[in-house]
Amino acid sequence: MSISTVKYLVPLGSCVVLALAGCAGGDDGQGKAAGTSAVPTSAGTRVAGPSEAGTSHAGTNQPTMAQPSTGEPVSPLPPIPPCVGSQLIIGVEKMSPGAGHRGVRVRFSVVGASGACVLAGYPGVDTGPGGPLLHAERTLRGYMGGLPADVDTPPTVVLDHDHNAEAVVEGGAVDAEGNQCSTYTGLLVTAPNTTDTHAVSTTIDTCTLSVHPVTAAQ
Repeated sequence: MSISTVKYLVPLGSCVVLALAGCAGGDDGQGKAAGTSAVPTSAGTRVAGPSEAGTSHAGTNQPTMAQPSTGEPVSPLPPIPPCVGSQLIIGVEKMSPGAGHRGVRVRFSVVGASGACVLAGYPGVDTGPGGPLLHAERTLRGYMGGLPADVDTPPTVVLDHDHNAEAVVEGGAVDAEGNQCSTYTGLLVTAPNTTDTHAVSTTIDTCTLSVHPVTAAQ
């Protein structure tokens, strides 16, 4: 082959290469250039569109997200019922005496299997063995305890496994003439608005007896 022939073949080969490159870069008829690499994706996977956000997908076990409240009224919780005698445990704690006054705290708690309940008002309290029968007078407050000076309405107390109630019972150790009063070895206690009376062991030397409203135990 002569040198002049080679001169003509080299430009011709270049044109062929350019033509092929132009074909590879042409439009595929769908607005995308043929030969452009597609982004690889995992087989069978896709990205959820905006309208699918927050919904459950089959096989994922993900619950549908709760929608915000539409303003519909919500049913109120049922009221807590009053305590009944069978669901209460009653105990006593002797208080430190002061200036001739004697007192005990009567404590109310619920039994293990019981639900929450409420107490309000005064327990019934009578003396047990040790002297003449005394019925406790119901008073808001006294020397040993009771309601604060600015509160005249007995509270409603919720009892459950973490919260108890109590009431203070008190009396005086000497009578008006200075004579020593009888020493009682027990009290008969009936929780407010119930009929079950519990005998509790304690000692209190008194000639009078008063009881104050139930309050939340401290």
